[in-house]
Amino acid sequence: MIECIDVVKEYTIIKKKSGLSGSIQSLFRPEKKLVRGVDGISFRIEPGEIVGYLGPNGAGKSTTIKMLTGILHPTSGTVKVAGHSPQVNRKAVVRQLGVVFGQRTQLYWDLRLGETFELLKRIYRIDTDTFDTNIRLMNEVLGIDRIINTPVRQLSLGERMRGDLAAAMLHSPSILFLDEPTIGLDVEAKQNIRDFIREMNRTRGTTIILTTHDLDDVEQLCNRLIVINHGKVVEDGPLSELILRMAPYRLLVLELSHMPNEAALYHPAAELIKREGHKLTYRFHKSKLSASELIGALSTQLPVIDLSVKEPDIEDMIREMYRSSVPV
Repeated sequence: MIECIDVVKEYTIIKKKSGLSGSIQSLFRPEKKLVRGVDGISFRIEPGEIVGYLGPNGAGKSTTIKMLTGILHPTSGTVKVAGHSPQVNRKAVVRQLGVVFGQRTQLYWDLRLGETFELLKRIYRIDTDTFDTNIRLMNEVLGIDRIINTPVRQLSLGERMRGDLAAAMLHSPSILFLDEPTIGLDVEAKQNIRDFIREMNRTRGTTIILTTHDLDDVEQLCNRLIVINHGKVVEDGPLSELILRMAPYRLLVLELSHMPNEAALYHPAAELIKREGHKLTYRFHKSKLSASELIGALSTQLPVIDLSVKEPDIEDMIREMYRSSVPV
């Protein structure tokens, strides 16, 4: 569905010098610098995948998305979307795409939401049967009927995001690009957006590329992550495998009725990393020892009254990916 092969995007920037003389010098003898926003990335996304495309600010995420949508031309390399070049066959590609930017809206500020949908129907030349079917689906999944007669300028942030998602799906795109779709939303609104994404993927097989800094979105929605930093792909794989490799440990927290002797606290395959009153925290490698095995072994020698198992923190894992890919 989406393919990037050795894609490079270079920009020429002008280094401005301070002061009046520096400004004059920059005007007549500008000092130019070539910068690679994207530096030889390659990946392939299959139909029906939900992929998280992650990276720190300035990593090259937006540049990649702009090339995939045909807004920017790559300096070199190959970009294909649904079998077409977005730059050569932009109209054919755009009909396959839905795009939602959490910080920008495609809705028309002074129109009612329903009027915006009617306008998009004409822009995309959507036939009436398809339009009516999609509006019914948006009502079922997003509750659009409750806000369809409200002017866009009067919508809350959560309502506007629902409107943007509905607008993006009106022409039945096969690919949906989502850039920070839950930014600034409350807990309920975020869950509504996530439910919508899952439903479109399940019922329509929509391929979804999600760029976000909200790692709850990543955990709940993405089966695969592509992590980019400094214009290069630094990780690409199933989320479960990345967690196992980057964060192979789990934590077992035990609360005891009283503290026994030191020898009873020992387990050969687990490390006691924290003691706080009658609470103990063990770290263990989940590929070498299961939580149930560790609990069974420790509970026979410790007076356990409560316990909990903590999974790896995905935020720590992503932070480690960013840190490990910083050039020396």
